[in-house]
Amino acid sequence: MKMRLALCGGMAALTLGTGTITAAAAPDGAGGAGGAPPGGTAHPAGGTAPAGQATPAGAVSTADGTRPDGAPPAPDGTRSADGAPAAPGRLDGPELQAALDALHEAGMPGVFAEVRDSGRTWRGAAGVADLATGRPVTPGMRHRVGSLTKTFVAAAVLQQVEAGRVRLDAPIGDYLPDLVPGERGRTVTVRMLLNHTSGIAEYIPYAFPSIQGGPSGVSAQSLDDNRFRRFRPAELIALGLAAPPSGAPGATPGVYSNTNYLLLGQLLERVTGTTAEEYITRNVIERAGLRHTAFPTGPRIQGTHSKMYEALWGVLDPPRDYSVYDMSWVMTGAGMVSTMEDLNRFFDRLFAGRIITPASLTEMRRTVPVVALDGSTIEYGLGLHRVEIPGCGTFWGNEGTVWGAGTVSMTREDGRRQFSFAINLMRWNGPGQPQPHPVDGALSTLKTRAFGCPVSEHP
Repeated sequence: MKMRLALCGGMAALTLGTGTITAAAAPDGAGGAGGAPPGGTAHPAGGTAPAGQATPAGAVSTADGTRPDGAPPAPDGTRSADGAPAAPGRLDGPELQAALDALHEAGMPGVFAEVRDSGRTWRGAAGVADLATGRPVTPGMRHRVGSLTKTFVAAAVLQQVEAGRVRLDAPIGDYLPDLVPGERGRTVTVRMLLNHTSGIAEYIPYAFPSIQGGPSGVSAQSLDDNRFRRFRPAELIALGLAAPPSGAPGATPGVYSNTNYLLLGQLLERVTGTTAEEYITRNVIERAGLRHTAFPTGPRIQGTHSKMYEALWGVLDPPRDYSVYDMSWVMTGAGMVSTMEDLNRFFDRLFAGRIITPASLTEMRRTVPVVALDGSTIEYGLGLHRVEIPGCGTFWGNEGTVWGAGTVSMTREDGRRQFSFAINLMRWNGPGQPQPHPVDGALSTLKTRAFGCPVSEHP
């Protein structure tokens, strides 16, 4: 898998590391995340560990400290959630921690992760959340997760398909004639928006014109100008519709566009009678049992989080913190805040048929080739990205980035291996720097470890 560096569509320093292995949560994801170095006490029922505490190694992450089958927790974490012995060697905590440490040492200020395999969970972190103070990152921090938002939006749309209020292959003009009028409204379907084959252009270069200047002309001016600006979805959609089309409706390969997912947010609002954010919160986030996932209501992240450093391909040196930012510029495309534990729990619930029906999940997994914002081609379904890893299998999930923050979350097709990790520096590789940057190689190694690939395999 290529770690994409383009905005919203995916991804593209000091040494402190933490990592614990615990028995996994109940199948419905009960229990909270440990958030600090090992050696703390078990978190209280139904909540996250207080600051300075963590789920100790071997503890079961259910609310009452028992396995779902009612038996006492296995003290050494060697039994899976259904009580069966967990396969040895599947979750190598020291190896995973070493990969996080290496990424930090390569120049990433901070990285944190949660990896699950066959009923066991490992959480770790390396580096700092604040370069000025040295405050460490911890595994349970909240983070801007970029285009992971799209999977939540797609699930919400498919719920409306199940309810008979939306048809996947109906023209979007049937629902939003004022926003997408004329021939385009008659030919672009809901499915085309979901899988990026609409041919509708990306609006971000027009909302942020200072990033269009090429290697020598890029500046952060529009990033700073828009930090507290409140965009309306309709004005951003209009920018994408006014731009030259990226292709014919339905043609493949599709071309990735955040305009598609702003339109889907407006579709949800039109058919549900409430905002997309409210609908998704009630019917996707809460249904999945996520406690630390939300659409932000202002520029600040609520709860413990890292600063988020943007280098803008070397233009910003030192990198600038954009963790305080009004996310109205990309809300239903890439605006959500979550934790790595919540992301793993969400995909577990999604693939178990707890959010949408198996028939809807089948539709979600129908992929087409899509050209990402960095020019690479990916296999994309309805809000889902498919990745084939030789020696490891097929993984499903998504990845994303906004200013200063990157996130990846993937689940193997059999559901036994999951990982989510976050980084707090983006677009680090600029002119005059090593090509490729050491961070790129360290990220590749981390992905290899996170996927659970044989050492010789490099996705």
